[in-house]
Amino acid sequence: MIDTPLASLREKPFELLCAMEQRALASGTAVGESPAGREWVGIGFRIGDENFLAPREEVREIIACPASIARVLGARPWIAGLVSLRGQLLTLVDLQGYLGGPAIRLGRDSRVLVLNHRDLSAGLLVDEVLGFRRFPESARVDAGAASRLRCGRYLAGAFPQGEGRWPVFSFATLAETPTFLQAAENG
Repeated sequence: MIDTPLASLREKPFELLCAMEQRALASGTAVGESPAGREWVGIGFRIGDENFLAPREEVREIIACPASIARVLGARPWIAGLVSLRGQLLTLVDLQGYLGGPAIRLGRDSRVLVLNHRDLSAGLLVDEVLGFRRFPESARVDAGAASRLRCGRYLAGAFPQGEGRWPVFSFATLAETPTFLQAAENG
């Protein structure tokens, strides 16, 4: 089917898709991959005055900061509260507060990055989401100097851009950390 002209399959959408898939596989270039190498896609976000990246696959969705957040008595200070997201409870975590910074000041640009995790229903409050960022996977470097926040153990490299770099914040590592999972003040 690789030799079949694609134009001849115009009236057969399924066969056309199969032929396109076979050609992509034969060329060695998968979806999301450029001929020069694999492309890494992340979501840029800001905490305070520092920019970070989150791997796209570790974020289920991005939502506006809810107007109504139910406080939780006895929770650690970095637990902002609970919200209902399409009928399911979502724990909101002040990421800046968790990392040892001051509590986030919610504003019109504040967003919630909902974790894509099998066992954890949590959203991370950040100051702003900066959109998708794409880099060649081969451009990843060591995270280098840690930020002012205590996040060094959550960083999985960085991507240089201009004069600076975008540290990659591993939400998967965060979600498996015992201190992150211990939300009760006396627990």
